Amino acid sequence: MKRSKRKYQKISDNELASYFKDNSSNELLSEIYLRFGHLMMGTCLKYLKNKEEAEDTVMELFEVLPQKLQKHTVEHFKSWLYMTTKNACLMRLRKKNIPSQEIDERIHAAPEEINTKFLEEEKYSTLEEAVENLKEEQKTAVRLFYFKRQSYQEISKNMNLPIKKVKSAIQNGKRNLKLKLEKNDNFKSA
Repeated sequence: MKRSKRKYQKISDNELASYFKDNSSNELLSEIYLRFGHLMMGTCLKYLKNKEEAEDTVMELFEVLPQKLQKHTVEHFKSWLYMTTKNACLMRLRKKNIPSQEIDERIHAAPEEINTKFLEEEKYSTLEEAVENLKEEQKTAVRLFYFKRQSYQEISKNMNLPIKKVKSAIQNGKRNLKLKLEKNDNFKSA
């Protein structure tokens, strides 16, 4: 069975949001759901503590997402989506007349863990995008060495290159990745 390729799979999250703002198609909405649906669900579960309510909230968010993206200029899509999801949960809790003290407890109990998860996913997708933009030889060598944990000898055999060339490709790829990632706020050293 052949796996269909997603049309918007390779674009960044911010580009996806920008495309969606210009043309809110079901295909774009589907891509947002595939990338972030599980994170939104996790956020809703943390705040609402009820699976059905969490599912309802996520579905409601996807119904209003096109209008919300039309109204706002979004620079950091994942952060914006997290805050939008969190706010939807808080509104739902207020509508149920849950005492504000309990709402405050839920707010303080949840965000760090979820925000960290969003940040980790954002870092990973930024890293993937940076690796994808390396020269072909560097990209292949870096993927085999760091992601597949292959030795220089294995990479040399797989790429049909001398070991010195493999080491050079990895070193140059690593340097180029560092340069690309230093431009991203999530990778800047403290």
